Amino acid sequence: MNGAATQAFGGRRFDPSTPVFALLALLLAALIFLPMGWLAVFSLTDRAGHLTLDHFAQLLSDDDMVRPLAVTMIVATSVALLCTLVAAPMAWLIARTDMPLARPVRLLVMASFVTPPFLGAVAWEILAAPNSGLINQLYRLAFDLGRESRLVDIYTLLGLILAIANYTFPYVFILVANGLDRIPADMEDASSILGASRWRTAARITIPLVLPAILAGTLIAFLQAMNNFGSPAIIALPAGFHTMTTKIWSMFQYPPQPGLAAAAAVPLLVITIMLLRTQHAMLGRRGYAVVGGKGGQSRLVRLGWLRWPALGFCMLVVGGAVILPYAALVLTAFAKTLTITWSPAGFGLDNFRFVFFEFSSTPLALKNTFMLGFAAATVGTVVTLVIAYVVSRRAVPGHGLLGFLATAPIAIPGIVFGVGLFFAYTHPPLVIYGTLAIMFIAFLTTELPIGFQQFQAAFRGIHIELEEASRILGASRLRALKDVIAPLIVTAVVSTWCFIFIAAIRELSAAVLLYTANTKVLSVVIYDLNENGELGSIAVLGLLLLVVTFAIIALAYRLPRAQSIPTSA
Repeated sequence: MNGAATQAFGGRRFDPSTPVFALLALLLAALIFLPMGWLAVFSLTDRAGHLTLDHFAQLLSDDDMVRPLAVTMIVATSVALLCTLVAAPMAWLIARTDMPLARPVRLLVMASFVTPPFLGAVAWEILAAPNSGLINQLYRLAFDLGRESRLVDIYTLLGLILAIANYTFPYVFILVANGLDRIPADMEDASSILGASRWRTAARITIPLVLPAILAGTLIAFLQAMNNFGSPAIIALPAGFHTMTTKIWSMFQYPPQPGLAAAAAVPLLVITIMLLRTQHAMLGRRGYAVVGGKGGQSRLVRLGWLRWPALGFCMLVVGGAVILPYAALVLTAFAKTLTITWSPAGFGLDNFRFVFFEFSSTPLALKNTFMLGFAAATVGTVVTLVIAYVVSRRAVPGHGLLGFLATAPIAIPGIVFGVGLFFAYTHPPLVIYGTLAIMFIAFLTTELPIGFQQFQAAFRGIHIELEEASRILGASRLRALKDVIAPLIVTAVVSTWCFIFIAAIRELSAAVLLYTANTKVLSVVIYDLNENGELGSIAVLGLLLLVVTFAIIALAYRLPRAQSIPTSA
């Protein structure tokens, strides 16, 4: 820039990054606050547009509304407690003991983590439906019983709780395992040197240090269960009861009740925000702070003869979450009928032929799913990269607002956000309902926190002096980000893209409210097929979804680690 232009800007070179960052903040605010604003409007107005609290009054007084809320709280509380009682001991056994096969068990837990809950619910429907369930068929064959006999029934409140818990306990497991990994070995060694038994050391040292992670995991499990739509839609609706998410969905069926749906979404939003704030406070508490570094690797606790019962406990959990459901999906995908037969004539490729060559919805759903996944992952990666850079480097005034906007979607349940988007984009000035654009906005916005958190962690490992050098040489912040920083965090860029892509292609809660005949995605097709009882076709599409998911995860984890960056000049 010449001298006159430099003087025109007060002696400083004009940096185009500032207006770009400001535009980005406005875009994020619109993406989040526009649908939430319309949600508030519809919840507080009647059909004539007059201000009213009638929707909330009905929400609190109508038995058809109170009962789903009560069921939701029962399910969420039960799932949270069950996940904590199961996952916390599992994390300790795998991270701190000599239990055999610890690594394969951990990998199976991760498989449960990436399995779409609605697909897991369908798998358990295949296993435990009262008449056609594979477990019940084997039970009747083994004991020569009549068709009315059954061992298990997935279409119950208990069945719903167990189905959701199977794909929620990994949240508790990961937090507790990470908490155990951060505890310095020296602290537990000191306790042992002073004469404490391993159980007393666990009670007085290990558990207090990991307690915030346990409580935070319990809260996250509660939120995941409370906001889950897929599993209740597949299990609770055939059983004849609603949770709040399925009740909200039903209000968009005929006759539609948009105002009541908006009001019903508000309690989920408020509870989610309150519990996330509580979880943040727990993880940030200083009641038990570790002073010093890791202090070496912890010695594994020797379980003796308890090693095998411990392994049996872990295999029981992962068996119910992964091994049995995956086996059921594979068996159903190749079976010609749902009736058990071990004859070779009972198996074939009929379901694959139907799904890929005869079912008219498959090509369009595949195209929409992967197009939306690619677009959401690409745009989401770029946007969150820039936001994380601005926030971590405090590049502009109000950078904290950008960080808040990027993480705010985590506090909005998918079904609630879908309701808000429906209201926002079925009214002028921007009517895009029925197009892929509204699905793209939903997928992009809900997955922003994934990318933001990934890049925040990556930027903490890069010293600011590296980009300051490029700034001294005349580069703008955007140029420094592109040419200096991005190449150093290429691993984080690719892994973020992969994880946003995976999250987008399995999204159901928002998609089920926003799709039309021309904008169906795989998750919605699977849900529709389930309503028609097409379990063989569901198994084929579910396996395809799992194969794509695991292939992308394998790609992300095979990436070479970025070269270490010096943290000082």
